[in-house]
Amino acid sequence: QVKLVESGGGSVQAGGSLRLSCAASGSIFSINSMGWYRQAPGKQRVLVAVIISGASTNYADSVKGRFTISRDNAKNTVYLQMNSLKPEDTAVYYCNAHLWENYGSSYQDSWGQGTQVTVSS
Repeated sequence: QVKLVESGGGSVQAGGSLRLSCAASGSIFSINSMGWYRQAPGKQRVLVAVIISGASTNYADSVKGRFTISRDNAKNTVYLQMNSLKPEDTAVYYCNAHLWENYGSSYQDSWGQGTQVTVSS
């Protein structure tokens, strides 16, 4: 059983910064990628940023230049540094991981429970 736990969400004023963390735990063999998605009220869940094992990254156009995704492979942890936050960044942010578990016997798409980010104007 693999578990993802997010932390670092909260309320900030426009222009402020937050750093989200997501730690994966359990019978993890290897992690192919980790990423962040977000879902605003009444909206679909969308990709924010993703980082592959080789450190290749991809960002949504709306956050390019403001957000930075990084990972600590030794800790199975992914981070999302969010700068110059805007009210439209308000959403529940979810951690996602594509990983091999149980000594590589199975491949899993795992999700965290989500953490609220609220940006006020």
